[in-house]
Amino acid sequence: MARHAMVVTDQHYATRVGLEILREGGNAVDAAVAVGYAQAVVNPCCGNIGGGGFMTIHLANGTNVFLDFREKAPLKATSTLFQDAHGNVIPGRSTKTYLGVGVPGTVMGLNAALRKYGTMSLRQVMAPAIKLARDGFRLQPGDITILRAHTQDFAAHPNVASIFLNHGRPWNAGEVLKQPQLGRTLELIEKNGTRAFYAGPIARTIVAASNRHGGILRLRDFHRYTIVWAKPVECRYRGYMVVTAPPPGSGVTLCEVLRVLSGYSLAQSGYGSVQATHDFAEAERHAFADRNTYLGDPAFVHNPTRRLLSDTTAARIRAAIQPGRATPSSEVKGSLGATEGMHTTQYSVLDAKGCAVSVTYTINALFGVGMMAGNTGFFLNNEMDDFTSKPGVPNLFGLVQGHANAIEPGKRPLSSMVPTIVLRHGTVFMVTGSPGGSTIISTTLSSIVNVIDFGMDMQQAVDAPRLHMQWFPDELFVEPGYLTPTTAKALELMGYTLKPVPAWGADEAILRNPLTHAIEGANDRRRPAGLALGY
Repeated sequence: MARHAMVVTDQHYATRVGLEILREGGNAVDAAVAVGYAQAVVNPCCGNIGGGGFMTIHLANGTNVFLDFREKAPLKATSTLFQDAHGNVIPGRSTKTYLGVGVPGTVMGLNAALRKYGTMSLRQVMAPAIKLARDGFRLQPGDITILRAHTQDFAAHPNVASIFLNHGRPWNAGEVLKQPQLGRTLELIEKNGTRAFYAGPIARTIVAASNRHGGILRLRDFHRYTIVWAKPVECRYRGYMVVTAPPPGSGVTLCEVLRVLSGYSLAQSGYGSVQATHDFAEAERHAFADRNTYLGDPAFVHNPTRRLLSDTTAARIRAAIQPGRATPSSEVKGSLGATEGMHTTQYSVLDAKGCAVSVTYTINALFGVGMMAGNTGFFLNNEMDDFTSKPGVPNLFGLVQGHANAIEPGKRPLSSMVPTIVLRHGTVFMVTGSPGGSTIISTTLSSIVNVIDFGMDMQQAVDAPRLHMQWFPDELFVEPGYLTPTTAKALELMGYTLKPVPAWGADEAILRNPLTHAIEGANDRRRPAGLALGY
């Protein structure tokens, strides 16, 4: 709880960095950039400078803006990059080889946001990350859980093992992890700015490693990389304004679900009830069908956003949802015509002047492609897996996608990321978002619905068990505790195939309570290394 400002991340050191920037007089954008660089050090599985992401910003003057620093496909990429000569998708090629690496966007994105809307220098906001890399940080139990699970993967690459194994053994809680290679990389960026990454030794090192390992990255891919400032997707839900990610993000899908749900009384049905679950699952089923059929990089495909978010489309979907019956996904098509990585990172910042930033960035799978280029000290993404390797063939997260998201040179892959800000009477009400691959959309939706419809506070909304439906596979994912045995049986009789899943996502969210005016920061219980701090 706080009165003025709040920072929430899934890594406690990064949260402290962000709060210190705010206390020193920086705004939410300054803090968000500092957190982004700090996460690259203290959260190496998921925080990154070797990947890309999205940033949704609500400025203190009321302006809403969106920054796309998503990775791009190399210019030598083709639509059949991950297929053999017979047209079959080769398992692992998009996730475990250099062919899966997209051109990273994080450094250019963070620096562009700072330059346009920040108040501090790059040296000021990067200093904490450089210090954490150079001097190290003491590992807590929550920090080592993921590291220990990947001991064998680290051992396969000597330059990785030299950092993330302690003389060949896993790191223990209480030990200090230093990353001098990453520290030098960050110092280069701090000294020479964006150019250091895209036109200097860092780019050259990545390209050289790609060449050695059969990849297709070239220096011109880095020279031609660009970020995009865009207008966010905005939609109303029960009197609130939802500001979220446009394509190639999935804010259209999030808003499409909300538009459908606005026709149902979820509050009357109740959290976890058969009816509320049915309404939520069917709205998602139809919206995911549209997502996977129509949406893609707006520089390459037309995204029918206005039609997908129209009253007509919402009414058509509600008419297709039958009471008491699960609609087989095989019967659902894109409604206009005839399944990130799970290990992404979300953080939220609200400053004392009312500026809010929601950031979701990723290297896709845990530790991305699992490899580092030379002595750069950071993991590279395997974001190319987010493209359609072949229409109808599921990706890493089971998403079955179409031609709109086919691989093309210089194209950005469709993403489930939806960093979101909810406004009430023009001021920040909620800042939310999550990692979790295709479940990102469901997690972010749940946080909004849990507060607005079910009256939960921010911590309750973030911690509550979740559900997820993504069209294909035709299964309803549920976390433990969401359904009672009676409710589960009723849903199965309606035709749902229930798939229990231990946990997913990590919603790092902020709520400004309209009654008390207090700011509530909530770190998701699923990420015990995280922290919410304010003042």
